[in-house]
Amino acid sequence: MEYAVALILMALAIIFAILTIELKDLVYMVFSFAIMSVAIGSFYFLLNAVYLGMFQMLVYAGAVVAMAIAAIILTRGREE
Repeated sequence: MEYAVALILMALAIIFAILTIELKDLVYMVFSFAIMSVAIGSFYFLLNAVYLGMFQMLVYAGAVVAMAIAAIILTRGREE
C-alpha cells in the first residue's frame, strides 16, 4: 500500500513539475508549483522525514507560493 501511495505522489510531482515549466499563464504555473510542492512534502512524510516534510509544506508550498502570487498581482498592469 505504501508503495502505491509513493508511486502516486512521485507521478503527481513529476506531472506538475512538467506543467510548471510548460504552462504559459503565471497564475497556473504557481498553482502547479504549489501542488508539486505538496506532493513532494507528502512524500517526505511517507518516508518518515517529518521535519523535512513540514519545511517543504511551510516554506515552498506556503511562503514561496504566496510571495509569487503577491508578485503576480502587484505587477500586472492595466489593459489600456
